[in-house]
Amino acid sequence: MKPASATATVELGDGLKVSPLGFGGMALTPVYGEVDPAEALKTLHHAVDSGVSFIDTADIYGGGSNEELIARLLKERRGEVQLATKFALVGNPAAGYSDIRGDAGYVKQAAEDSLRRLGTDVIDLYYMHRRDLRVPIVETVEAMAELVQQGKVRHLGLSEVTAGELREANSIHPIAAVQSEWSIWSRDVERNVVPAAAELGVGFVPYSPLGRGFLTGTVDVSQLGENDFRRRIPRFAEDALFANQAIVAAVQSVASELSVSGHGAAPGRSATPAQVALAWLLAQGRRLGLAVVPIPGTRKAHRIDENLGALALNLTTAQLERLDAAADAVVGSRSVDPTWVSEGRE
Repeated sequence: MKPASATATVELGDGLKVSPLGFGGMALTPVYGEVDPAEALKTLHHAVDSGVSFIDTADIYGGGSNEELIARLLKERRGEVQLATKFALVGNPAAGYSDIRGDAGYVKQAAEDSLRRLGTDVIDLYYMHRRDLRVPIVETVEAMAELVQQGKVRHLGLSEVTAGELREANSIHPIAAVQSEWSIWSRDVERNVVPAAAELGVGFVPYSPLGRGFLTGTVDVSQLGENDFRRRIPRFAEDALFANQAIVAAVQSVASELSVSGHGAAPGRSATPAQVALAWLLAQGRRLGLAVVPIPGTRKAHRIDENLGALALNLTTAQLERLDAAADAVVGSRSVDPTWVSEGRE
C-alpha cells in the first residue's frame, strides 16, 4: 500500500514530475559489499509498490549490471517508473575511475548502450555524471539535446556541476535537475549551485542524503569491507570521524523529540535519524526555493518504508537551527579529489 504522501508528485525542472523521494540504485551494486540480485530486485519492486517511482542508476554502477538489474523491473513496470541514468565515467566505483568523457561521440554511444542494457526505448532523465574538463560543456549538452530530439531521452540532467557550468548548459537546452551530494554534513552546494538552480527553475536531486549512511549512526568504519570506497573518503578517516560524531548526536537528539506515524511506522513511534536527515533536506528546499527530491539508496525493503516517513515529518525552527549549527563543525572533505565535485572547481 502506498502512503498518501508518496502518491504525490514533485516537479523538478523542464516539466519532469517524479515521486517526492527517489531510489539511488548504486546501493544495489558491490560498491558497499556483495549483493544478492534476487533480493535487490525485491527491494526495487517494494520501492515502486510503496510509491517511490523515481529510480536512479548509471552506466558505471556495477559495470552496467545495475542497469541490467533495473531492466528486470522495467520489463514488468516501465509505465510506473521515472527512469534516470548517467554517462561520462569510465572505470569502476569500487576500484576507481580511469577517465571522464563528454565528447559528442561518446555521449551518443553511451546512451545507446544504456538503452540496450535497460531494455527500454527512452530514458526519462539523462545525466552527465561528471564534467569532462577537456571538452566544452556546450559540445556535451548539444549531443545530449540531440538525444531529446531523437526521442531517446525526455529530459536532461547534470551532476556535480558548478553554478557557471549549470548556467551555460541551461542556455543550450533546459536542464531538469542537478544531482550533487547534499546533506546535513555536505552543504557546499548551497553557496552557489543551489541558488543558481533555484533562479533557473532547475530541480535538485541530492545523492548520499544520509551521508553515505553516516548520519544514521549505524556506520562502523572498522567493519567496512576492503572494497568499500568510503575507506578512501577523507571525512571517514579516524580523526575526522571522531569530530563528526557531533553531527550524528545532533540528528539523534532531534529524532528523539519527534514521532512519526503512517506507512511503516507504529503510532507515536520516535522518528529515526534517517528520517530527520531527509526531512532536513526537504525543509532546505522549501527555505531556499527549489524542488528537492533526495534519492537515498538501500538494500533493505524496510528502509524504504522508514525513509518515506520523512515526508510527514515537520522540523521546528529551533530544531533546524540546532542541525545547522552542528553542520558547521563538520571535518574533512567529501571527496578524495576536490576537483571531482563542484566545490573544487568553484
